[in-house]
Amino acid sequence: MCLNDQFFHAVSASCGDIRILRAEPMSRHTSFRTGGPAQIACPRTEESLRALLELCSRSGVRVRILGAGTNVLAPDAGMEELVICLKDGLTGLRALSGSRIEAYAGESLARTAIFAREQGLTGLEFAHGIPGSVGGGVFMNAGAYGSELSGVLESVTYLDLDGARHTVLGEQAQLGYRDSIFQHMPCVVVKAVFALQAGDKEQIDQTMRVLMARRKASQPLELPSAGSTFKRPTGHYAGALIEQAGLKGTAVGGAQVSEKHAGFLVNAGGASTADVLALIRLVQQKVFEQSGVRLEPEVRIW
Repeated sequence: MCLNDQFFHAVSASCGDIRILRAEPMSRHTSFRTGGPAQIACPRTEESLRALLELCSRSGVRVRILGAGTNVLAPDAGMEELVICLKDGLTGLRALSGSRIEAYAGESLARTAIFAREQGLTGLEFAHGIPGSVGGGVFMNAGAYGSELSGVLESVTYLDLDGARHTVLGEQAQLGYRDSIFQHMPCVVVKAVFALQAGDKEQIDQTMRVLMARRKASQPLELPSAGSTFKRPTGHYAGALIEQAGLKGTAVGGAQVSEKHAGFLVNAGGASTADVLALIRLVQQKVFEQSGVRLEPEVRIW
């Protein structure tokens, strides 16, 4: 079955509380502000997500899973797959016993860190300024300032693409540098449990403020981007290599190497995904010519 009126009628009839966006520009759902039209389904509960996955499996409809869209480059031509967006839909935060919290995949990492602070729990301060969702954060093992989610992850609940439910412990999730087991199997992260430590709310708040100030001072937060465009190469820093290659401010169309932090490629105005991809390739080529280091994109290229 293709993504036609018949399919979306079936979604409305059998999948519960789901918001449907037809021919919706992906540029409205990615932090780069690029990407063409897509059919987007936004389930609000785990049950509606499961029903949607089961329907897609039966109907032969391919899916893409989107969180906050802060680490995704979507094609200018648009998406053939159904995009299942969890941001602000599949949400919920709950304090558990033993200094633990449960967070659903559509929650932002920022809200989750604030919730932990309000419970007097420390361990997620670093995540406050990361502009992604819990699901995306687990998927990528999000990290900043020397800490990663792998350090506090206790368990993850996910659905396979047939709708079956599974739970794995933190070590089974195989979180590595910007990597996890969820990148290597067809599934959707539903929620995570984080094991934290009791702390002082004022100290936690102060740490969050300090890290946010550092972020604002060093990163081009005023322009659309996907954060650090490249992974950190062993023994190097991508931003330093790019700057040493003389690429700060280099532009292709509306895409530009940030003049504030060379590790960020930004949408300086009117960029297309094609512009960003061309600039990624140019940066990779020039850095390799200069240093012999091959930069690997951290951003997910759809």
